[in-house]
Amino acid sequence: MGKIKTIGVLTSGGDAPGMNAAIRAVTRAGICNGFNIKGIYRGFDGLINDEVKPFTTENVSGIIMQGGTILKTARSKEFMTPEGRQKAYETLVKEEIDALVVIGGNGSLTGARDFASEFDFCCIGLPGTIDNDLYGTDSTIGYDTTMNTIVECVDRIRDTAQSHERIFFVEVMGRDAGFLAQNSAIASGAEAAIIPEDSTDVDQLARFMERGIRKSKKSCIVIVSESPKCGALYYAERVRNEFPNYDVRVSILGHLQRGGRPSAHDRILASRTGVGAIEAIMQGQRNVMIGVRNNEVVYVPFSDAIRTDKPLDMKLIKVLDELSI
Repeated sequence: MGKIKTIGVLTSGGDAPGMNAAIRAVTRAGICNGFNIKGIYRGFDGLINDEVKPFTTENVSGIIMQGGTILKTARSKEFMTPEGRQKAYETLVKEEIDALVVIGGNGSLTGARDFASEFDFCCIGLPGTIDNDLYGTDSTIGYDTTMNTIVECVDRIRDTAQSHERIFFVEVMGRDAGFLAQNSAIASGAEAAIIPEDSTDVDQLARFMERGIRKSKKSCIVIVSESPKCGALYYAERVRNEFPNYDVRVSILGHLQRGGRPSAHDRILASRTGVGAIEAIMQGQRNVMIGVRNNEVVYVPFSDAIRTDKPLDMKLIKVLDELSI
């Protein structure tokens, strides 16, 4: 492969606060180091449909504090097909893009990995997802902001729960990872968190209700990781059936969690990893995600980053148990 002169940048999958800070960092660090930068709109779909525009430093002026993504984002079904990836490659050739920076989560980086190996193309990933489920980085871009949003919402729900002596089940995002639920439960003083990682044979609801009732607390808040089968509605219904004396309510935070101005932590993480992406390209790195581990910028091979078993520190479950008595 020849010398890299032009770098394309796109955001893909679910949006996350801090994506704009990452776009800004990639653009400005790239220009500072002599590269041409091209913004690709609407994720991999935009790559397939040639929605590409040259970016200057002015294109990213004043966006560091904005949530969402100025490049827009999409989940591309077409990119999952060999024909779609071929079209995407043809766009890159036409636009004379030599390397691609993909800002997104698990699915986006899986797509980048497959594309990179299929066409022998230089792809660099940035961990842009609120779920914090990418391996090899202590935190993902958007996770800290989302955690703060959840805590703010739960603080408000707590006022109502105490006024009415109710059990509130609050459903948060996170899909197969309980990082948001467990840590926001600790931060908001919730009585329990029901998370996928704790899905032992122990019935999490029964265990909590035994403890909760014994504590004679009249109101309590349980944070639940979203799940198609066992979300907040499922657990609320069980309490209504098994413990009819309790007044139960459900609050599903949904897309409220994704938006908002990124926290300082997320802006710094996005800026460091964005600069790290350009440094990685200059060093000849390929097909790695840029993470931050123990406060050091690290290069994580795609195949490691998208492993589905990023471990939750199980000591956090003990912390919540002891603090919610």
